[in-house]
Amino acid sequence: MSVKTALSSAVVLLAGTVALTACGGSADAAGTPATGGQKTHAAASTPGGAKPTHSAPAKNVSKASVKEAAHGNAGGTSTSHRAASAHRRSGGGHATSDSWAWTHPCTSRGISVHVVRRSGAPSQRVIEVRNLGSDSCGLSYFPLVSIDDSHAANGGTVVKPLIPGGLGGAPAYPVYAGRTAYAVIDLDPSGATTGTVPGMDELNVLANGDHMSNAETLNFSLGSGAHVKKPKLGLYRSTVADAVTSMRSADTQS
Repeated sequence: MSVKTALSSAVVLLAGTVALTACGGSADAAGTPATGGQKTHAAASTPGGAKPTHSAPAKNVSKASVKEAAHGNAGGTSTSHRAASAHRRSGGGHATSDSWAWTHPCTSRGISVHVVRRSGAPSQRVIEVRNLGSDSCGLSYFPLVSIDDSHAANGGTVVKPLIPGGLGGAPAYPVYAGRTAYAVIDLDPSGATTGTVPGMDELNVLANGDHMSNAETLNFSLGSGAHVKKPKLGLYRSTVADAVTSMRSADTQS
């Protein structure tokens, strides 16, 4: 064999060995895929493939959050709420609306009721009804009031005051948010010390007689020795002075 022929055979043999080695690198003798980055890449890029071993836990999403997101309100104030707030700030909201109050009665949960003596007028009591809510609400024209003996069985004698007659107009007396309505009762307008009803020591007040049950009536002590004779009660007013003027015009039995 010539030297040229031998060299050619060696080249062919070497090329075949290289090709065989390249083909066999994809699997071992048992047919197990070779390890390397290619497998990891394939698993990550294949839809529906194996999930990563370490993954962040899913964030809990409440139904309320889903609802807010559906309305474009995730993590913020809704457009309608912002508009309502702006409407209130501009003075056109429910807080200052008579029409809203006419159709939304004041409830016992949304108001506070107090009875205080009127300074300089010992026979008079001021009934204060404050709106604790964020919107206006409506009261009856006057509170339902009665006077009795708290110690008597079944209330004993009950005295009801006179009220102004000829009532009419709006369906309710509006009380704006944070405001107070005043009604004044004079237990003894004549100032008499004789002929008064004995034992009267309790004032019963139902702030919104048109929409509250009798069970929501509140009882206030008058103290012992109160003189009660032909009492008069005025309508709700925004000031004590106006409530006194209304009381003086009472002429109809309630």
